[in-house]
Amino acid sequence: MSISGRVWKYGDNVDTDAIIPARYLNMSAESELAAHCMEDLDPEFIGKVAPGDIIVAGKNFGCGSSREHAPVAIKGAGVSCVIAETFARIFFRNSINIGLPILECPEAAQDAETGHRLEVDLAAGVIRNVDLGREYQATAYPPFMLDLIAAGGLIEYTRRKIQEGA
Repeated sequence: MSISGRVWKYGDNVDTDAIIPARYLNMSAESELAAHCMEDLDPEFIGKVAPGDIIVAGKNFGCGSSREHAPVAIKGAGVSCVIAETFARIFFRNSINIGLPILECPEAAQDAETGHRLEVDLAAGVIRNVDLGREYQATAYPPFMLDLIAAGGLIEYTRRKIQEGA
């Protein structure tokens, strides 16, 4: 599974309130949440992000409360992948559960800047910064997780497995 997109770069400790402000937690539709993604941190984000773009951040991305709304808002905004130096564990799990690919790769996160183009091969764990001509190695996704992401998340993946009789 390959991803290619433009970078939106953020710093350390971007918490779930910055990703989707608490005042919108009464919403659950992906499109409604997406309309407010990163609103307080970067008011221009939702007007400029394009389908396939990639968020890159520093340490502890997704810290704070354990709301699933945060990765749902990111995915709904059209972001294809998040790369960070490190993730808060609950954000990591919530992202995988909804089918949003995320990769920890400190070197790639530190080198990337807003506007750079990245190419990501999830099966190989390779991140390529096209603008810098550099390649980075993250942990590759195992086949079952690639299937889960391709299905759109854990619920749809499980539904398909049940239908297949697996």
